[in-house]
Amino acid sequence: MLSLEEAQSRAQDLVTAARRAGADAADAIYACNASTNVSVRLGALEDVERSEGEEIGLRVFIGQRSASISASDMNPATLATLVERCIAMAGQAPEDPYAGLAPEDRLLKKKLPALDLTDPFEPEPSDLRARAMIAEEAARAVSGVTNSEGGGAATGRSQMALATSHGFAGAYAGTSHSTWVSVLAGTGADMQRDHASHSVRHIEDLDDAEAVGTRAGHRAVARLKPVKVGSGVMPVIFDPRIGSGLVGHLIGGMVGPAIARRSSFLLDSLGEALFDSGVTIIDDPLRLRGLRSRPFDGEGLPVARRKLIDRGVLTGWLMDSASARQLGLEPTGHASRGGSGAPGAGITNVHMEPGTPSPGELMADVKRGVYVTELIGMGVNGVTGDYSRGAAGFLIENGAAGHAVSEITIASNLKDMFRALVPANDLAFRYGMNVPTIRIDGMTVAGG
Repeated sequence: MLSLEEAQSRAQDLVTAARRAGADAADAIYACNASTNVSVRLGALEDVERSEGEEIGLRVFIGQRSASISASDMNPATLATLVERCIAMAGQAPEDPYAGLAPEDRLLKKKLPALDLTDPFEPEPSDLRARAMIAEEAARAVSGVTNSEGGGAATGRSQMALATSHGFAGAYAGTSHSTWVSVLAGTGADMQRDHASHSVRHIEDLDDAEAVGTRAGHRAVARLKPVKVGSGVMPVIFDPRIGSGLVGHLIGGMVGPAIARRSSFLLDSLGEALFDSGVTIIDDPLRLRGLRSRPFDGEGLPVARRKLIDRGVLTGWLMDSASARQLGLEPTGHASRGGSGAPGAGITNVHMEPGTPSPGELMADVKRGVYVTELIGMGVNGVTGDYSRGAAGFLIENGAAGHAVSEITIASNLKDMFRALVPANDLAFRYGMNVPTIRIDGMTVAGG
């Protein structure tokens, strides 16, 4: 794997070549990664996979015309051809008055922030195998678990470099360590499946493999013998591992391209109180060891911690430079970029601030409701906000979660759900997007 300096130089060289070939402006992104994944099943080694790859993407501008292209072959002759083709494509592209690099005066010029994203320790395949074995063995040891879909452990390292023709060049790296296991409980038609996993930047932060496996086993067993739920309007409580999806739908309506296309259910909601005043949602790209942390965005702009929802109020849109120009606003440092294509807009480490009640207090007054631990399907309309998802979890009766439930549908409208949302006090940072336990009253639940 290249050093960060070499990765950055590779991107800069491609930009220089594009400018020499006639591009008015250009940027290039270089990415490489290497990972090792070991999986086991029923106590036996199933697979050891090692993958390495690199990709470089070039975007060029000729006037208001632009094109992008990518390649995984770093041979100089290949890259020279890539430049020629990209410029030829740009010459034939339609004009776009909003296309262009990020504003030069907004580029990150100071030293990159240190985010502690790389772990010098790299486990051997034998270490990964041992961890996977422990996790699966612990899951299978839970009474009621009858079969396994397997367990695994992985480690990886990735690097990203970005260079632009108007003065930005930067690169950063990150490592990952993860453990997972998925098992089945019960027999025949009554079998139920569940899983557990954990991923971190530094291995010292990784959950004990036995704990991961035990969690998966207990989750699968708890889902046995589901009961039917009568249809009706009732409170729904979302487990933290799936409640983040609600924030994901919010983000989907906040990104600049959706606003510019007028295809968001949040149009005309800027500055409005979408949630109760007790709800604050934060995007923090600078969190130390964060799974989605980064020192700059996909266009070379600085990034910063920002309240997306401040005491219930929608504070603004998440914009790359193109959507900002179209809306007559400024980019916000939320540009995201792949190997090819123009940047889009997205978030990094997002979390909802915890509320006051405990999870137990959150459901204490629920006479009849549902505690949801799994969502199925993609029945969410990003234009209207209509929400309908298949779900599974547990029936809440008289303030306590009891029998498992499955094959139900929960439905409402996202704006109505946001207004009714109440967070518990159990926020934990385990994923790229984190929320506490969430309660939403007034949802329509349809039984299977």
